Amino acid sequence: MLESREDGRVLEVRVRHEVIRIEPWGRDSLRVRVARHRVTDDVPGALLPPEPVVVDTETGPDGGRIVNGALAAEVELVPTDTGVVAVLTFRRGDTGEELLAEQRAHFWWPGPRLFLGQDGGYGRWEQRFHAYEDEKLFGLGQHPHGRLDQKGLVLDLVQRNGEVSIPFLVSSRGYGLLWNMPGTGRVELAENGTRWVADSARRIDYWVTAAETPAGILERYAEATGRPPLLPEWASGFWQSKLRYRDQRELLSVAREYGRRGLPLSVIVVDFFHWTHLGDWRFDPDEWPDPEGMIRELADMGVRLLVSVWPSVSPLSENFPTMRDNGMLVDTERGVPVHAPWHDKGFGTELPVAFHDPTNPEAREFVWERVKHNYYDKGVRAFWLDACEPELRPGHPHNLSFHTGPGAEVVNMYPLEQARAFHEGSRAAGDEQVVLLCRSAWAGSQRYGAALWSGDIPATWESLRAQVRAGLNTALSGIPWWTTDIGGFHGGDPDSAEYRELLVRWFQYGAFCPLFRLHGVREPRPPFGPDMTGGPNEVWSYGEQTLELITETLWLRERLRSYLGELMRVAHETGLPPMRPLFVDFPHDERAWRTADCFMFGPDLLVAPVLYPGRRVREVHLPEGAVWTEAWTGTEHTGGTVARVDAPLERIPVFLRDGAEVPVRG
Repeated sequence: MLESREDGRVLEVRVRHEVIRIEPWGRDSLRVRVARHRVTDDVPGALLPPEPVVVDTETGPDGGRIVNGALAAEVELVPTDTGVVAVLTFRRGDTGEELLAEQRAHFWWPGPRLFLGQDGGYGRWEQRFHAYEDEKLFGLGQHPHGRLDQKGLVLDLVQRNGEVSIPFLVSSRGYGLLWNMPGTGRVELAENGTRWVADSARRIDYWVTAAETPAGILERYAEATGRPPLLPEWASGFWQSKLRYRDQRELLSVAREYGRRGLPLSVIVVDFFHWTHLGDWRFDPDEWPDPEGMIRELADMGVRLLVSVWPSVSPLSENFPTMRDNGMLVDTERGVPVHAPWHDKGFGTELPVAFHDPTNPEAREFVWERVKHNYYDKGVRAFWLDACEPELRPGHPHNLSFHTGPGAEVVNMYPLEQARAFHEGSRAAGDEQVVLLCRSAWAGSQRYGAALWSGDIPATWESLRAQVRAGLNTALSGIPWWTTDIGGFHGGDPDSAEYRELLVRWFQYGAFCPLFRLHGVREPRPPFGPDMTGGPNEVWSYGEQTLELITETLWLRERLRSYLGELMRVAHETGLPPMRPLFVDFPHDERAWRTADCFMFGPDLLVAPVLYPGRRVREVHLPEGAVWTEAWTGTEHTGGTVARVDAPLERIPVFLRDGAEVPVRG
């Protein structure tokens, strides 16, 4: 029933048809897999092969124990009227303090786990854990609900535009948990228990780690799922984008105007509809006649080109027949294998399009070969992987069928595999500096150079407030490269004084995000289609007074780039994100765990964005254990207090920790 296997490295429990395998998986970490009949290795996940570690195991008639450094798991075999039930409890390896324990659903039936069978060995799985009254829970990807602490919420495990499912949470109790299952489902973080649900899967697979601090948890997670590459220096500057630059002439005129005005610019973006047909993955020569020459001119200005690449493939595409006939497109369980409507060039109405299947190695290779020939070989070195959830309309992921398995079991890893295709292709071509701007991600996406942005968000103050929390939870989900559409994506009138104030405050916040990017579809909004361009969205589009304030922020970001480069090196080496909640650096400050409207930017800067219209004063909690200096005025404050500071429109409140020398002021 319970035995130690593989020379004492693994505990395996068998209760009727249920098999539970507990094994070390990295430093201070354990992986748990549960299946019917046997545990196999044929289901994809986020975990990398672990480094060997020394563990202690012991077994007895009533249970067993496995210890890997700071984490121990105990298995109790509990007799019930319906038979024995196995219950796991995770404890600190040294003190025995309970971190997380499984919870039986009922005294009779079921136990902590429930399997409801479907066809072919698949079934709906549930995994229950105890709830703890004082526990706070963070991470779990990126969501627009506006909460930092996600205790009390129910979250769908599904990818959508602006909602990114990364099923890794960080607990205030000192553990991290990865639900290592890329299928659809949900997690319920209720007061009376936590429940993870997989809609249709062959097994349960989760990973638990323990550390003294949140930073330690994030470091162990990065070891288990992959550290991010080094962010190239050019990517830390300002990125200019709007809904769509229609052609080469228009884009170059904007880049030249930045140069004429002496404004810093690092990246400019070619967005969608630059192609001939969706899925051709090449420039339309009528609009972009000389991409090589354009890229050379931009390079002479010190500017990189970012090009939008979608995973969708139109039936009009030159690549569609080859991909269809060779099984490179995502199939469906029932019905025609098309997944969204699209207004393609040369077609007067919407037509249904398919997606390529990046879980298929042949499809990854084929897509990269086309991208390399049509973009990379012409000088493009940065790619925008838009709509890589993928963008399903209607949103029926359960009906998809992938190379690696049914949609309900694997669909959430689509953005991971999409990033993998471009990362591995770029690396094979000799490029060590891979940056991929992605609208979605899954656990482990960071190892492929995925930079996440928060999707198509509203241009409102409420949205700005939600972005602060979303970005911090993204950071706690292992993704250190993150940004928003400065000013919001949907809407924004360049002539509105109210909107200009929002834009200025969003720029100030954006200067302290890992990536610094302006984007959006401004008024007047065009009808969707190949001719759309959107209203003006350059920094000079909002009047001279607003331009003056934005220009100050652009140069603030330039001064911060050297500091940010060091933070990105730390992220590469340890997984510690540049932008993080206060409690990551001050875990012993109780109020820091409840502070959701400001953040640390590296160890030395506390940033307090202004998040409401008309506000010219801000209250800021300054964590205990440090002396805090207002960066703009030099005023000192004692830690463990709430400071009330001026926040005029021309600046964002920023505090230096313990006299740190970071060039915030010019």
